[in-house]
Amino acid sequence: MTDPILKLAERVLRVEAEGILGLTARLDERFLKALEFLRDCRGRVVVTGIGKSGIVGRKVAATLASVGTPALFLHPAEGVHGDIGMVARGDVVLAISNSGETEEILTLLPAIKRLGVPVVVLTGNPNSTLARNGDVVLDVSVAEEACPMNLVPTSSTTAALAMGDALAVALLELRGVAPEDFAVVHPGGSLGRRFLKVEELMHVGEAIPVVREDTPMADAILEMTGKRLGATSVVDGEGRLAGMITDGDLRRALQEDRQMLGKVARHVMSKNPKTIGRTELAAKALEAMEHYAITQLIVVDDRRRPAGIIHLHDILRAKIV
Repeated sequence: MTDPILKLAERVLRVEAEGILGLTARLDERFLKALEFLRDCRGRVVVTGIGKSGIVGRKVAATLASVGTPALFLHPAEGVHGDIGMVARGDVVLAISNSGETEEILTLLPAIKRLGVPVVVLTGNPNSTLARNGDVVLDVSVAEEACPMNLVPTSSTTAALAMGDALAVALLELRGVAPEDFAVVHPGGSLGRRFLKVEELMHVGEAIPVVREDTPMADAILEMTGKRLGATSVVDGEGRLAGMITDGDLRRALQEDRQMLGKVARHVMSKNPKTIGRTELAAKALEAMEHYAITQLIVVDDRRRPAGIIHLHDILRAKIV
């Protein structure tokens, strides 16, 4: 690869970065007005654009949907052949066109206007026909495209995409979207797994290994073996967690006393075992296991009664890490 090619690539990145930075001075009351339309939208945000602007529009619609704003992409060429039926009262249209003179979008405008749907315009030409028909116009013009001929849509599409992201992220903040809310629309993949809660992975009911403090150790070992989690919780007479016996506790007890099997659970258990609440994130359970070098956590309710147990293997199977 020659040095001139590297310099050209560097210029592309610099010109596109400057195009985005140039937008910061245009973040004014028009941006806030556009945000207001999107926030107050009772239906869906219908994003439209064609060519490279259409590709940007698809990504903007996807980003809006991913942060909890119902959105869809409408191809304007399909729109003029019936798909305009996707747009309904209560929606907001977000139209993207660098020239502002895209024929297919302009053809859609009368139908959109008849529905009384607000139109937010992202354009590189604030004096265009599309801009004149928009309810609010965001100027995403750039000084130049990044290609040497100043023809290929590069800086202009990057700027439009960045402005779309700015709207989506600002909307997320306005609506107070929390990480847990974000996870709801990302049930699959690493994003959703990061926000799995303990109660979604823990063993419950008959699967919880539990013995009383006065349970003979022979029976406690049978409980541990049968539930196959390498541990058992130990409860007092009122069902509250009193301790926990792990495989490690058994080995240590045998080393100290060969007659351990003649004892009862409270003689072998570890008091004050590490616990976690059912609504905590599974990632927090993993963090605790790593910190204390353990493989199980007892899940307790508000009366400190065992409500479940979560094992390191449960977290690994969920692919949280």
